[in-house]
Amino acid sequence: MLKTKEIKITDYDALIRSSGGDARKLLNILELIVSNSKTDKIEITNKNVTDVINENILMYDKNGEMHYDIISAFIKSIRGSDPNAAVYWLARMIATGEDVKFIARRMVILAAEDIGLSNPNALLLANACFDAVNKIGHPEARIILSETAIYLATCSKSNSSYLAIDAALGIVEKTGNLPVPLHLRNAPTKLMKELNYGKDYKYAHSYSDNFIDQEFLPEKIKNHKFYDPQNNIKEIELRSLLNKLWKEKYGY
Repeated sequence: MLKTKEIKITDYDALIRSSGGDARKLLNILELIVSNSKTDKIEITNKNVTDVINENILMYDKNGEMHYDIISAFIKSIRGSDPNAAVYWLARMIATGEDVKFIARRMVILAAEDIGLSNPNALLLANACFDAVNKIGHPEARIILSETAIYLATCSKSNSSYLAIDAALGIVEKTGNLPVPLHLRNAPTKLMKELNYGKDYKYAHSYSDNFIDQEFLPEKIKNHKFYDPQNNIKEIELRSLLNKLWKEKYGY
């Protein structure tokens, strides 16, 4: 059976100032004071309002600026390859009841944006983490989040995929809807075939090493390189492969 709490508000200034007219913040402050009280009779004063906010600042500001500062520090620590800082900021979020799905979701984004092709397994693990914390919940989810954060922090880093898609979007915005080359077009009807849709397309699997040199970009932007491999073990291998396939076409 829940115990009844007797609450007396002696001072209002700190409550009004701290809530800023936001009823949700006011309720949050009152909940913090009640949960921190060891007696059934609670007197709310300017002093204990200030004290409880200072001691529980992130819980008080869970949806405000501090919330975003902490997740920013967490993501930047992983991007900066510091597992110790990453685990610390993770602990700060867990200790204040941050939504584990929010944390996991941000790591999925980071795995693609900041690690990318330097270690494609990072995205697989981050996605597995997101699925797992949805099934597990608190408190065991902290272990899965920690494993993933440490793994991502210690991965080699690359934002080449992120830069590639932004570069491609920039070209699309600049050049509009360029026509698809005829040899790449689908030709499900006789008329389309008569208009040379699909003509001269070369099926890569019919050639040695499953590759044949042909143009896949619109004429106006042919030879334009969007993907530029970065200096990590995996992408050095990719650069070598692309250079072998495309020779001087894209400058790999």
